[in-house]
Amino acid sequence: MKTIIARRQAVLSAVLILTSALALPRPAAGDELSNNRASVRSEILHLLQARHDRAVEKLSTQRTPSVIPKDEFDIDPTGIIETFQPSGPTQTKKNAFFQDLGTNGRTCFTCHQGDQGWGVSAQNIQLRFAVSFGLDPIFRPVDGAVCPSAATDSYYQKKQAYALLLDRGLIRIGLPILPAGEFAITNVSDTYGCNTDPATGLTSQTTGMVSVYRRPLPSANLSMLSAVMWDGREGGLLPPPSAPADQPTLLDDLAQQAIDATTGHAQAVSNPTADQVAQIVAFEVGISTAQVFDIKALNLNGQGATGGAVPLSKVPFYVGINDPLGLNPTGTPFTSMIFNLFDSWTNLHGGSVEAARAAVARGQAVFNTKPINITGVAGLNDALNQPVIAGTCGTCHDTPNGGNHSVKAPLNIGIAGAGADAPPALNIAGLPVFTVTCSVATYFHPANTPIQVTDMGRAMLSGKCADIGKTKGPILRGLAARAPYFHNGSAAQLIDAVNFYDQRFNIGMTSQEKSDLVAFLQSL
Repeated sequence: MKTIIARRQAVLSAVLILTSALALPRPAAGDELSNNRASVRSEILHLLQARHDRAVEKLSTQRTPSVIPKDEFDIDPTGIIETFQPSGPTQTKKNAFFQDLGTNGRTCFTCHQGDQGWGVSAQNIQLRFAVSFGLDPIFRPVDGAVCPSAATDSYYQKKQAYALLLDRGLIRIGLPILPAGEFAITNVSDTYGCNTDPATGLTSQTTGMVSVYRRPLPSANLSMLSAVMWDGREGGLLPPPSAPADQPTLLDDLAQQAIDATTGHAQAVSNPTADQVAQIVAFEVGISTAQVFDIKALNLNGQGATGGAVPLSKVPFYVGINDPLGLNPTGTPFTSMIFNLFDSWTNLHGGSVEAARAAVARGQAVFNTKPINITGVAGLNDALNQPVIAGTCGTCHDTPNGGNHSVKAPLNIGIAGAGADAPPALNIAGLPVFTVTCSVATYFHPANTPIQVTDMGRAMLSGKCADIGKTKGPILRGLAARAPYFHNGSAAQLIDAVNFYDQRFNIGMTSQEKSDLVAFLQSL
């Protein structure tokens, strides 16, 4: 008993030391990098103060393969996804990405697994819940539950507590309202009560913590990143030619993210060592993942195509590559022909395999060439002062053969909307709805106009009304393995995402174009 008490006191002391270091005064809105770090410190402090489910933590450990081979193939819902490591296999016991560095049994691998594109799918989470009776390390009150105060004593209580994680693969993110911001949260509708309870949520319209629910981003293909995290809170990443000497690099941002994830999501009582952080980052930037086999089209590198992770690992990237707004540091003009993986499958004729491959090629053409009149997008129409922008999918998904935005440019395309602004074709049921009132006018709204959203996005870090609902676009490779889609898991399948875009921007896609586009997206 004395040993247990001493151990608890040691852990408590360590937590107090760490939280005292994290609980620094937050600056007024305006300094982007300082606001990012201050908000993350508050987020981690919030997570560290969350309760543990000690009985469960003692009964479960993270199941992990002993080796991640140089070239790994895993079955996913539409075929096979490939993970490729040019530098060779990884012994998981020797890499901190797979090690338990916290106090709740989690590792990085808990939410980032190869057969799910190094993210995590809702289908897999449901299976893990059923097999483990809710004891798997992903099911922890700290952020897996709808609120850290949610009851998890019984199997039924666990299903309720982890409802958003099970249904959509959502992790709770707790962020503070920034002082001196431009908006107040004047009303909250929250099924689970986490935001309305002063102990875990808001204490006034402009103070307290806000809980939103987001999908874990993949930890692969990171050499193509232009922003770390959905809201970009883990760093800067300016284009290299314009970056000052002390500007954080991608590796700096990923290193900080590894530290923050360990102390936050894994509830570690001390930071990982420099060597452990280096191991995590080296693994993350060293893996490429992509779909390599499709049930209908078979090998995605057949007949001259270049699908799969091996070709992807050789695709060049730099921040600003192919940017449509002139931010390419080399001055190379933008091209809407973002993907060329399946050019050789154009106009194929023959049996069922050739027909499936031709559909993928047609879907690639839809992505590259289908005209879209872009309207109402914060971060784009307002930034350019153009009510309508003639574009394509590649206007926002401009990275060649990656599909993410090549510069740090969070956008609000309406996914976070609620109420009268609820996104078409998407399911936002169960998510909290915040009524936000701005003290300043924006391009889209006069001052004092109530705006309803399920997530304030980048505005939680900047305090700016113009940033409400803004998130980044993720890298599109490996999509088939990691449903559901969008930051809030509101698109259960790729067809739901396609229908959203079609309705949101009045694109007018035919049924054939939608089917072909889905075939292409699930082949990435």
